[in-house]
Amino acid sequence: MTKNNAPGFSAKQMICLLLLIFVQATLFAQTKKTYTSSEILQQIKKLNVLGSVLYIAAHPDDENTRLLAYLANEKLVRTGYLSLTRGDGGQNLIGDEQGIDLGLIRTQELLSARRIDGAEQFFSRAYDFGFCKTPEEALKTWGHDKILSDVVWVIRKFRPDVIIARFPEDSRAGHGHHAASGILAREAFDAAADPAKFPEQLQQGVSVWQAKRMLWNTFNFGNTNTQSEDQFKLDAGTYNPLLGKSYGELAALGRSQHKSQGFGVPAQRGEAIEYFVTIKGDKPVNDLLDGVDISWKRTGAANDIQRTIDSIYRNYSAEHPENSVAQLVRLYKKIATIKDGFWREQKQNDIKKLLEYCSGLFMEAMAASEYAVEGDSLKINTTINNRMGIALSNAFVNMYDIYHGFDALKKNINASFGLSVYIRPDQKVSQPYWLENKMDKGSFTITDQQQIGKAENDPLSIVFGATIDGENFKFIKPIRYKYTDPVKGEIYQPVQLIYPVNINSAPSMLIFKNDDVNVERNIHFTLQANMPVNGQVQFKYNNNSKSVTVFDSVLHMKMGERKFVDVAINSDAIAKNSKDFYGGKLSSRIFHQDQFYSLHKINYDHIPEINYNYYDQVPVLKIDLKIAGSLVGYIAGAGDKVPQALEQMGYKVVTLKPADCTVANLKQFDAVVTGVRAYNINEWLSNSYDALMQYVKDGGVLLTQYNTSNTIGPVKAKMSPYPFNISRSRVTNEDATVNFLLPGHPALNYPNKITQKDFEGWVQERSIYNAENIDGNFQRILSMKDPNENEQDGSLIIANYGKGRFVYTGLVFFRELPAAVPGAYRLFANLIAATK
Repeated sequence: MTKNNAPGFSAKQMICLLLLIFVQATLFAQTKKTYTSSEILQQIKKLNVLGSVLYIAAHPDDENTRLLAYLANEKLVRTGYLSLTRGDGGQNLIGDEQGIDLGLIRTQELLSARRIDGAEQFFSRAYDFGFCKTPEEALKTWGHDKILSDVVWVIRKFRPDVIIARFPEDSRAGHGHHAASGILAREAFDAAADPAKFPEQLQQGVSVWQAKRMLWNTFNFGNTNTQSEDQFKLDAGTYNPLLGKSYGELAALGRSQHKSQGFGVPAQRGEAIEYFVTIKGDKPVNDLLDGVDISWKRTGAANDIQRTIDSIYRNYSAEHPENSVAQLVRLYKKIATIKDGFWREQKQNDIKKLLEYCSGLFMEAMAASEYAVEGDSLKINTTINNRMGIALSNAFVNMYDIYHGFDALKKNINASFGLSVYIRPDQKVSQPYWLENKMDKGSFTITDQQQIGKAENDPLSIVFGATIDGENFKFIKPIRYKYTDPVKGEIYQPVQLIYPVNINSAPSMLIFKNDDVNVERNIHFTLQANMPVNGQVQFKYNNNSKSVTVFDSVLHMKMGERKFVDVAINSDAIAKNSKDFYGGKLSSRIFHQDQFYSLHKINYDHIPEINYNYYDQVPVLKIDLKIAGSLVGYIAGAGDKVPQALEQMGYKVVTLKPADCTVANLKQFDAVVTGVRAYNINEWLSNSYDALMQYVKDGGVLLTQYNTSNTIGPVKAKMSPYPFNISRSRVTNEDATVNFLLPGHPALNYPNKITQKDFEGWVQERSIYNAENIDGNFQRILSMKDPNENEQDGSLIIANYGKGRFVYTGLVFFRELPAAVPGAYRLFANLIAATK
């Protein structure tokens, strides 16, 4: 039976609710977390534990995954990880994404890790602006009070009994963000309990909260050992027979989800001692939660709740988990009577999940398309299956304006219902909530307090319901798009709400030289129709000083069809030494919109597809740039956008594979450039060493961008004609003064005269992984330093070898060139200039 307007909702309310759920729609887990029969038993045990621990650090990968797994699965407490940032400022081992793109990837990698270790994931509004060396810089850039308020908010919502910081507040933390996370954790411990601190939060459904204690989880990393035997200790390496793994093994699985950082690690088995220092509250003696009542007594409930759970646990049948359903329903009803609303909600939600797992109840909502379009309809097929044949009645599915009740469900027989949902033209498209507003330099702008702390937006969802053993239950399920890949099998992806038309531009930038006369280059705009378009459409292109209409006419496009618009940009119309931005603006009377945006997709096998919308603008530079040479060979590394920048400079770029690196083939190139981390990830470069050195000796230029010296693919191959080491040192202040050690060196004079002006406008940092222990055949070209540090002279070293030269640089060209920094182009052109 199908009804419009489900009971209890007016037609107007239906529209509002539907709008709300689409506004919330975006990323969620690619694969649903399910439990084996033994894991169900583990979750039943957890019903009798009412404690919680919150772990706080700065970045994805900072968390102690072994400890999280131990707390969630051995101590059975509710466990959370608050990462202040999403890791936006790090480096990327699997692709060329940087900034917010990388933060989106690392968010999903953290969520994947949490599905393995059983903890929950939270974030603050802090933006990872890159490596910094002091907590003062981190807190100033983020906004101390803004991020402190976020930590307080998460504490007040999560209500941890114990707070654990990963890092100390001083230089032992190794990173300004790390130390700042320790400072904020300590300050928030007190502030969360103070009604005078951030009182506006208390009007948003939370109350003050005082944790029992705050601890620092000390560590022994590299040359820094902060552990001692007088600290509180516990063994987190325990083996869990219900899970079939030790917590070291679970931790390795979770840690290895951080693929963009190359953090695949081996499984650890056996004793694993964790150490703790008490920062706030009384010191634990026997247990992390000493002095905390984690039983049902803390809710004021009668002992019969605990006894009921014990009975369910004792009587549980691994072969027939459905036999526990009736007892779980009775437990659900008992918990409904307790006064503690926080734990009542937590435990009732846990029981609903257990009912689903024990009964084998299958509920699924599949969309016909990965994308739902404003002004169009979305077709959804819902399926429910009572696989274990439990006593179940009144099953239904409800998406606010459509209600369908299923007849009696037969055991293990699919019951399906298809519905079509109209998406209003004025509904907001899917967008990660932290990207909806223009961000500050060091933090995201989020206006909805309830969103702060969330790992991601709530997914587009549908409600299933049924009466089980006399009690009515509702289950909210995400709507997903499912397809079958012939190699990977069944794939689930999020459903995204998108614009009727998307507009993208290419190339990613245009560069003109100051001496260009009447040189014409094109910006290519692509208009893609996501639904049929028939009506008046206007297309303009804009820059900072003017808006030009390209066409204003009736446009007919089929769904999926693309229209290409080329806009010619003439060098004579661009002022010398200028930087402008060109973007396409499409408006339509059909859709009543003034602006459509680009849809950007990030796609990797280990995470769900990520989509977000942005205004696509092409930076156009006109600069004093000269190049010497025309053909560059590029050996790709971990991923960067330097080849595209080289093409804009006027070079032809050829990507080199192992078979291309022969003496005979390399002779044609004016320069060969290796991408970031090329020697970390390309083992074949060991076999190409002799050919590359002969290429240099014969007069070629070999420029090697930074490689890392840590365990993430350590450099095993020789890369230069003379020895040097790659350090961990870096200069993080993007405005640091740059000293010219050899002002007469060709690198600073040919074909472009480099001045201090060329180091203006750099982004995020100056250099990373600088050279040290440098052979005397190298010349050190530049020096620079961060505040209160010694000068570093390993960011750019050059050695003549035979007729050619070898260059190693830690200067972050991989950031500066895509950011259209003029001086970075001029200096890079000098470094790869063909030898005279």
